[in-house]
Amino acid sequence: MSNLVSASTTKNIIALLAFCLFYSIHSQAQDLPLANGKEYIIGDINVTGTVSYNEQTVIAFTGLKKGEKIYIPGDRISKVLKKLWDLGLFSDINIYVTSIEGDTANLELEIQEVPALADVKIQGVKKKQQEELIKENKLTPGAKVTENLLTTTKNYIENNYREDGYLNTKVYINAVPAEDTTGANLMNLVVNIDKGERVKIEDIEFEGNEALSNGFLKRQMKKTKEQNFFRFWKRSKFIPEDYETDKENILDAYKERGYRDARIVSDTLIKRDEDDVALRLKLEEGNQYYFGNINFVGNSVYSDAELQRTLGISKGDVYNGVLLEKQIADETKPDANDLTNKYQNTGYLFSNINPVEVKVYNDTIDFEIRIREGKVAYFNDISVVGNDKTKDHVIYREIRTKPGNKYSKEDVVRTVRELGQLGFFDAENLKPDFKNVDPNSGTLDLEYSVVEAGASQIELQGGYGGGGFVGTLGLSFNNFSLAGLFDKEAYKPLPMGDGQTLSLRAQASTYYQTYSLSFSEPWWGGVKPRRLSLSLQHTEQYFYDYRNRKADKDRKFSISGITLGLAKRLTVPDDFFVLSHAVAFQHYNLSNYNTGLFTFGDGYSNNLSYTVGLTRDNTFTNPIFPMGGSKFEILAKFTPPYSLFNDVDYANLDKEREFQLENEDGVLTQGAYNSAGQLVPTRPLRAGEEPIGDPAKIDQEKYKWLEFYKIKFNGTWYENLFAKLVMRAHAEYGFLGAYNNDRGIPPFERFYLGGDGMGTYSLDGREAIAMRGYPNQSLVPVNRGSMSRASDNDGATIYNKYSLELRYPITLKPTASIYALTFVEAGASYDGFRNFNPFEVNRSAGAGLRIFMPAFGLLGIDFGYGFDPVPGETKKNGWETHFIIGQQF
Repeated sequence: MSNLVSASTTKNIIALLAFCLFYSIHSQAQDLPLANGKEYIIGDINVTGTVSYNEQTVIAFTGLKKGEKIYIPGDRISKVLKKLWDLGLFSDINIYVTSIEGDTANLELEIQEVPALADVKIQGVKKKQQEELIKENKLTPGAKVTENLLTTTKNYIENNYREDGYLNTKVYINAVPAEDTTGANLMNLVVNIDKGERVKIEDIEFEGNEALSNGFLKRQMKKTKEQNFFRFWKRSKFIPEDYETDKENILDAYKERGYRDARIVSDTLIKRDEDDVALRLKLEEGNQYYFGNINFVGNSVYSDAELQRTLGISKGDVYNGVLLEKQIADETKPDANDLTNKYQNTGYLFSNINPVEVKVYNDTIDFEIRIREGKVAYFNDISVVGNDKTKDHVIYREIRTKPGNKYSKEDVVRTVRELGQLGFFDAENLKPDFKNVDPNSGTLDLEYSVVEAGASQIELQGGYGGGGFVGTLGLSFNNFSLAGLFDKEAYKPLPMGDGQTLSLRAQASTYYQTYSLSFSEPWWGGVKPRRLSLSLQHTEQYFYDYRNRKADKDRKFSISGITLGLAKRLTVPDDFFVLSHAVAFQHYNLSNYNTGLFTFGDGYSNNLSYTVGLTRDNTFTNPIFPMGGSKFEILAKFTPPYSLFNDVDYANLDKEREFQLENEDGVLTQGAYNSAGQLVPTRPLRAGEEPIGDPAKIDQEKYKWLEFYKIKFNGTWYENLFAKLVMRAHAEYGFLGAYNNDRGIPPFERFYLGGDGMGTYSLDGREAIAMRGYPNQSLVPVNRGSMSRASDNDGATIYNKYSLELRYPITLKPTASIYALTFVEAGASYDGFRNFNPFEVNRSAGAGLRIFMPAFGLLGIDFGYGFDPVPGETKKNGWETHFIIGQQF
């Protein structure tokens, strides 16, 4: 490259001086003449050309010295030139003899220095892509603009876009000298990118296939697709790398059906025009084969029968090469039930299992499964790196691989899962690193590398709802340290690192206030995983007049509660099960609070309950975006059966809400209250007649201590379909019942289906069940004798809900996990078994987005379309928008 002017940089000067030192040390090597070389004494040495180094530095760099004897031409001169070229700092180097005086030769060293990059401009692509290309090709100011840099940059960009289907991408790079007043040798680059159009696949043709149809083979090509008007969600594009993978998929499809000899004889890319190609594949299917005898060789730890059960392939089965490989070692599932894991889970890390075809006859193949069991491996040193906040004991108590224990792949996989489920680390970057693996001694070291993620969250929100402004402030410290409260140095800003959870939350509006405090210790006692939790809540709600939009603080309904819970991990049937217990007490107090919710406006109710739950959770590592596994939970909540021992005759106390009227003559008259709680005498009251029975007092007696039982079940399954596309299936049911039918089910603890499922301002212990595509708490039974939903309905005693989601992550980085989803849901609620029909449900569908940031928790939005009317209406509900804060569906 000519006419290049170099920049003076400290880095290059240091390189020159280092080389000068190196060369001077080795300059005593023998100089040999070349051709008719003659020995001369070096006279003056002059440096010319475009260089940023001073003349003496360059001369010292060559190693040539005035007065030194050399051959011209000679081996010494050739080595100097080679060393200079090898530095890559110069574009042209020449050594001339300017004059000879006797046996003295004067030399001239002419060099042209490689220019440095001043600026680069990329045209033809978006700004974000420009920045990525500059970073990936290291086109930073100061980089040496060599021919190699230009060539590799051009090839990289063209290959990058070709891999995305732009096979006609052209890249042109122009190097232009930069204007610089300092005289530095600088160069600007202008990179012009012409991506062209994506090359689309017009047609895919197969020849020679008889056993498998064209359509079936095309479906095996997951990423190489024909153009199709009806397949609008996936573009047709030709990417060579994906095409090679899809050809392997075709052969795997044949192997799965017994055609082990199937091969692609030829494949041809036919260019129809500039933007369209056709693919033609010629196949040779061969014969269909079957498994013959399968013998195990070299096994001593497990019997043939045990290994055969794990292999799951029998004589006479259609040959399936893909299945055979997976049953030997399934690389796609680290916890698969295969032969390799069977050995590795019992310590045989160094075992090796190979299936070998020993005989092929007619259409049958006999196999030997050759096993080299090797030595039992033991864990030596177990260590953790990367935790700068979480204390070591919090991590080590979750680790299932202990020094001295037999190696177990299952324990390694389970440890990674448990550490990810803690929520303190980036689940996507959790990895075990095997070190010092020694087959001779049978030992290995294992290091778990973790990346800390934010464990504290803040909830700060405000909005308008329910007739007034609602503000919320919440703090959640999910890696709290209670022991650090008295350690001044631990406040950063609060004591952290012991894996405990501390949450504080306050919410207020014009007519209600609620406060809560909760604490949990996951390893109560420090020996076994027993979670102890304690929570306190207090809420006050004032009567709100929607007509004048004012709250009457002389009329209020308050609730105070405390809950103590204990959960224990079980070992039977397996250690994914958790048994939990909780005792809770709530005190409801009404002061001049007359609404449709209760028949009494002054009084109180108490709720003492015990909840027992059984959960099995084996979802995969990342709790924000599980890629597989399932979670099942059954909960039963009970109150004491007070009606069995309190001697109250509830049949006569409340049967049809009868009451007696007594006149002045002592004559008794029957009357009744209607469904709205209004007094309906059988005739007009006479003078002096007053009701003896007071329904408010009756309900106060009935609900002084709440009596009920509640059973709930929910199950969630996650299945990784392909890449990171995950299907989530979910079902849940709930039932609220009474021990004594005469006493009935209280108006507390009811189910309210519909909407986003977020908690509401109602204080009657209700459970809000999410059902997207419908307004909050709208899917409840209509009141008897009414064709419309009551504004203050009694909720439901039974509900069922089904949900199916497809989820795909946009990013799962520690700073923010984002995924998109689509969903279909169905659900309904009922006021008793007499009306229960699990197939008469409200349906909805839609899409949404979830964002999880460690500092703020989960945020989301859903757009749901309700296909059915809410109870009591006739028109389908249509579109609803739901905002999600701090919870997951």
